[in-house]
Amino acid sequence: MKEKIKVITIFAISIIIFSISVLSTQNKEIPVTATAVNNEKIEWGIKRNSEHKQPELGADRLTMLSQNNGIAIGNKEAKKIYLTFDQGYEAGYTSQILETLKENNVPATFFITAHYLNTQPDLVKQMIDEKHIVANHTSRHKSMPEITDEEIREEILTLHQSVYEKFNYEMKYLRPPKGEFSERSLIATNNLGYKTVLWSFAYKDWEEDNQPSKEEAISKITENFHPGEIMLLHGNSKTNSEILSEVIKRARSQGYEFYSLDEFEK
Repeated sequence: MKEKIKVITIFAISIIIFSISVLSTQNKEIPVTATAVNNEKIEWGIKRNSEHKQPELGADRLTMLSQNNGIAIGNKEAKKIYLTFDQGYEAGYTSQILETLKENNVPATFFITAHYLNTQPDLVKQMIDEKHIVANHTSRHKSMPEITDEEIREEILTLHQSVYEKFNYEMKYLRPPKGEFSERSLIATNNLGYKTVLWSFAYKDWEEDNQPSKEEAISKITENFHPGEIMLLHGNSKTNSEILSEVIKRARSQGYEFYSLDEFEK
């Protein structure tokens, strides 16, 4: 009889403990893993406005970015431009770009790949030494929604570690290759301590054999100046290297100034 009472008592205590744990769990947030959320691929694009107004980027997409430590555009009242370059490989123009930035006292962010780091360490060091931001464009420039969480981790942290080992420099910004991302990839990126950076202006400047004329490029860029602009240019563009000084001059003549991403204002 005593054994039966003992078993019943143990069973009753177990039920009580289970009930308490369930109740306590209901009052806590359950961590969400990246693999448990939407992986629908989003291909970043913008709808330009005229009269130097901010472009339309999509409220839902901006909300998703904001919730996962991502940015694409700054304060609509501040005439600030955040200049960024994507650097997948070197075409011979970055030295001139860096010289122009130095002459005009303009900060920039350079999103590099592992190939760029491995083939152009001196240029990367110069970027760091001249107080620009060196940022992560992943090791092998793969579409992030198309790879696993573990592969995302490898793509980001392998390059992160290489830059740290070479220059004792910690990267903290990431631009997803091709502007492709998903809610899952944003969460995975944020979990690694990185801020995702997209853009509010870009133009077709990356095809080396099909470069826009200087006049065409200046017109396209300057007509689309807008407050809080994150400007994306490609460092392999000969045209960009030739017009950058004029672009800076025209922006300042219109009351804009260039700021580092570290000074970003929402």
